[in-house]
Amino acid sequence: MGAAAIPGAASVNSTSWPESVSQEPLMPPIGPSGRDLRLDLFRGLALWLIYLDHIPENVVNWVTIRNYGFSDAAEIFVFISGYTAAFVYGRAAHERGMIVASARVWRRAWQVYVAHVFIFVIFMAEVSYLTTAVIENPLYSEEMRVFDFLQQPGEALIQALLLKFQPNFMDVLPLYIVLLLAFPIVLRLLLFRPTLALILSTALYIAAKLFNWNLPAYPTSFWFFNPLTWQFIFVVGAWCSVGASPRVHELLRSRAAVRLAVAYLALAFLVALTWYIPRAAALIPHLVQDWMYPIDKNNLDILRFLHFAALAIVTVRFVPIDWPGLKSPWLRPMILCGQHSLEIFCLGIFLSFIGYFVTSEISRSVAMQILISVLGICAMIAVAWLITWYHSIEGRGSGKGPRPQADLAGGEA
Repeated sequence: MGAAAIPGAASVNSTSWPESVSQEPLMPPIGPSGRDLRLDLFRGLALWLIYLDHIPENVVNWVTIRNYGFSDAAEIFVFISGYTAAFVYGRAAHERGMIVASARVWRRAWQVYVAHVFIFVIFMAEVSYLTTAVIENPLYSEEMRVFDFLQQPGEALIQALLLKFQPNFMDVLPLYIVLLLAFPIVLRLLLFRPTLALILSTALYIAAKLFNWNLPAYPTSFWFFNPLTWQFIFVVGAWCSVGASPRVHELLRSRAAVRLAVAYLALAFLVALTWYIPRAAALIPHLVQDWMYPIDKNNLDILRFLHFAALAIVTVRFVPIDWPGLKSPWLRPMILCGQHSLEIFCLGIFLSFIGYFVTSEISRSVAMQILISVLGICAMIAVAWLITWYHSIEGRGSGKGPRPQADLAGGEA
């Protein structure tokens, strides 16, 4: 999870960063636009996994990582977002200054906010239409947590604009918006006091868990993704991008770290088996079970974070920045989706409920579950390809070359 963590680092002139920032020489990126394609690959993978996991009782869910350990695609998505944001806006801070970099961060936060509001309206219309006009079944509105919107649309809409009303599937972008709003402060610390930034992030994470700090949600309860705890993996990703020292990078790539990571992944896999083989749970001492459970996703349980860290360390070991597979046409669709993560994420939300509705009301057969899963991913690939094609046409028309393919952070790395 060092300079070559799941997303790795793009080539940059080592003299272009502040002296306090890591000066580790990095291998040149292999992407056509000067970007590390591993970022796009694993971000695209996370988008596909999120889509599949959002369709309940889907047999294809068994291919996702959440069934074989403690973490899932959410950790991948947030970590890569922090990594990319630090690189993109850290470079902007050096070239144009912190004021310009901060303005760019907040502009991107606004763009993500607009996208969130847009997909919220579409999602509400989708759920409302399918659960009232097509089939009168209030179960869906309750499961999707949109019942309050149907009862009091005015109040619910205001709360949604305040990011407090978050139906199912609609809780990731609010987290990212809040993290971006606070990111200029984090970025300044990362560039000039990276160790202090990591210490403060860790302290906030621990305090939030000890004192149950979270942001209030509407109509009751709190945010599903607690920003005060999930900021930790976001900041760690940013720290790996611009703040970690070469010695830390070497340590995380060492054989000892890889072996330790493999051991932890194996242990997590054995624990995960007990979720599906109840008799095997007796092999875990009760004291360990009492300490370990529940493995809290809302507040980023430390076991989830360590599981993701282990996955990242092992992945880096076998997927270097110049891995030939990144040029494979078989992986190109996943990379394209990762290069347009905001658009594809929003599309995935829309498709997830359609998939849930179809498998619940039309057919629960394995064939239908596989068909819905495949068609959804194909739709995501098609939209990503169309966006890429349009950008290339627009670039040729302006005579300035292809437009950079922006990820969720709003830049390329």
